[in-house]
This record gives sequence, structure tokens and C-alpha cells, in this order.
Amino acid sequence: MNRAYRLAIAGVLTAGLVGGAAAGAFAAAPAPAASPKAVAAAKPALTAQPSAKTVKAWQEFRVTGKATALKPGTTVTLQQQKGTKWVALPAKVAVNKNAAFSMRVKLGIKGKNTLRVTGGGAVSAPFTVTVR
Repeated sequence: MNRAYRLAIAGVLTAGLVGGAAAGAFAAAPAPAASPKAVAAAKPALTAQPSAKTVKAWQEFRVTGKATALKPGTTVTLQQQKGTKWVALPAKVAVNKNAAFSMRVKLGIKGKNTLRVTGGGAVSAPFTVTVR
């Protein structure tokens, strides 16, 4: 609840009490609905980016990112696109207390590999790493 809204409520309650109105009339009023910004901020989201856009086969690189509205300790998994399906790779890591993650990855399939990170009901935007 923002400060202006709190002050307006406090002013109405004070005016009602000074004017002799029953305080119970204000308690029966329904709570205001959450703003669209607050609802949108609560939706889980992930961002991810590779440390390198091009690597040699089996060369290690990192995928790092941030989590929004996910609890620390939530596991995120790297997925690779195979045709129209997304397949989980053996690269998993937990989101830390700063809502960040970093995982080490090695790919052996030469060519463009489309990857994404998923976990906690959120999916990152796909990104590409080329293996030479």
C-alpha cells in the first residue's frame, strides 16, 4: 500500500471518529484490489545468458541469470530444443538468496544449440550457443 493511500485512509478514519461516526462502518468496507503492477510483479520469471556465444565441443561455459518471485533454493534446469520439443540437460542448480544462479555447461552437439532455463513455473527466453 503506498504512502498517499495510507494517509488518505488515516484521514478518513480520523474524520469519522471526530465527527462521531462509528469506526465499525469503516471496518466493514472491502479491501481494495491489488494493483496490476503488484500482480505482475508476483509472477515468476527467469532471465538467462551464456558466458560465450561460440564454444568448442565439450568446452565449459557458464549460464547465469536472475529469478523474480522465486524462493531461494528453487531448482532451475537447463533445457535444449530438439526439433519442437524441449529436453532437460543434466545441468541443474538452485537459486541463491540473491535471486541469482550460475551453472557450468558443456555441449558436444556441433552447430547452433537453442537453450533456455526453466524452474519454479517460470521459463527464460531462449538463447543460442554455437558449438564448433
